[in-house]
Amino acid sequence: MPTFAHEVHGDIYIPRWVVDVPSFWRWRDEADLPEKIKVHFLNGDVRVDTAMEELFSHNQVKAALDRVLGGLIVGDELGLYLPGGMALSSPSAEFVTNPDAMFLSYESIEAKRVRFEAGKKRKAKATRVVGTPDLVVEVVSPTTADQDTEWSMSAYHDAGIPEYWLIDARDEKAVRFDILRRKPREFAAPRKVGGWAKSAVLGKEFRLTRSEDRHGYPRYSLEVR
Repeated sequence: MPTFAHEVHGDIYIPRWVVDVPSFWRWRDEADLPEKIKVHFLNGDVRVDTAMEELFSHNQVKAALDRVLGGLIVGDELGLYLPGGMALSSPSAEFVTNPDAMFLSYESIEAKRVRFEAGKKRKAKATRVVGTPDLVVEVVSPTTADQDTEWSMSAYHDAGIPEYWLIDARDEKAVRFDILRRKPREFAAPRKVGGWAKSAVLGKEFRLTRSEDRHGYPRYSLEVR
């Protein structure tokens, strides 16, 4: 029986009968794990992310996205913008993960390409997204680099997700910002001009820049045109 040690919540035991998405959710519901623990089911394995979030290369990047991308989606009434923490489950591609952000268009919701499930948590109405979002966002951290650039990317492609935003701000010299489009066999990044990347899903161009605030801390800005 695999065991993961968590610095706050102690040992987390993974039963051997967790072999697919339904059994994963059965275990996740019965184990009653704290919501903030990120537990993924990828490539037939349960993965527990026990690392704390990095402030300047991860948390503040997400904050910039939430302000601009979230504001755009909500302001233009395009659908739902879901910040990090919401679980995404794909029965067809056999994975469960927690993207750093998701966009669910009203068209996708109405067409039932995505739906919401509550699980077994008391009084819960919607604790996970099931199906195919219009786009997902991942911000790379040291503990998730392989997952974000390989395992999750492959799983998102298999799930039919049209667009994958991949951001890596760990390098102090440059920020990687790619809007990847789903092709028949893999995701591909269209050519960028001046750092601008085109979102086919949203019909706009975006650019992520990094500067410094008055204390020298990184400051991120998501530009849109």
